[in-house]
Amino acid sequence: MRIITFNANGIRSAANKGFFDWLRKQSVDIVCLQETKSQEEQLSDPMFRPDRHHCFYRDAITKKGYSGVAIYAKREPDEVRTQLGWKSFDDEGRYIEARFGKLSVVSLYVPSGSSGEERQRFKFKVMDWIKPVFDEWLKSGRDYVICGDWNIVRSRNDIKNWASNQKNSGCLPSERAWLNGLIADECGDGSPQPKHGWLDAFRVAKPDAVEYTWWSNRGAARANNVGWRIDYQIITPSLRDKVKDWEITPSPRFSDHAPFAVDYALDER
Repeated sequence: MRIITFNANGIRSAANKGFFDWLRKQSVDIVCLQETKSQEEQLSDPMFRPDRHHCFYRDAITKKGYSGVAIYAKREPDEVRTQLGWKSFDDEGRYIEARFGKLSVVSLYVPSGSSGEERQRFKFKVMDWIKPVFDEWLKSGRDYVICGDWNIVRSRNDIKNWASNQKNSGCLPSERAWLNGLIADECGDGSPQPKHGWLDAFRVAKPDAVEYTWWSNRGAARANNVGWRIDYQIITPSLRDKVKDWEITPSPRFSDHAPFAVDYALDER
């Protein structure tokens, strides 16, 4: 089973850059999108419902042209969920979950704090509020793949300019400590990590790899590979042995993010 996660930074913009032409050539079972920046009624063109995929959107209702997540799946899910129970979070269109038997695949968009203090405070509130949700999922007995833009790097290997970004949102020590506090591996930044917890599929397959999924639009960041790894597939430990490989596709360029695919030794459930 191949699962792709991708922050489109506007699904219509990504479409105009050839994303759906590229997607049709991929052997993919589930696609998780973030930052669709559209209302579903604006996506009437058949391209937004790729062949042989069941498509589900969760739009932002706080304001149009903002946030939004989606899931495309070859197999029809048993259930689709779009709310976690906190209106301020749910109404920004940041969560959608498709359930296939025992497997849950989530498209998640963690807020960015880079636009200013107000949004950084909201990001911290989201982090505090959603951790117990993750804890419940981890204890549930279900297999989870949480795909998405987490807007946080984990360690020096996940960002080109480590030292100069220590005071910038996405690389703040408190953000890294929160994310690494969920994940049970040896690939964090030195902050405490659990003995038993979630796993970072990227690091399961290649613990020492240095690749990025996002580049600033400023300057020549992408050309010079001055990037950040902030797009993840975070999995339950039950899936550790199912991770076979992953691939990041920085070119062609559909967004300021790159599609991130993971191959799992799973049937289509």
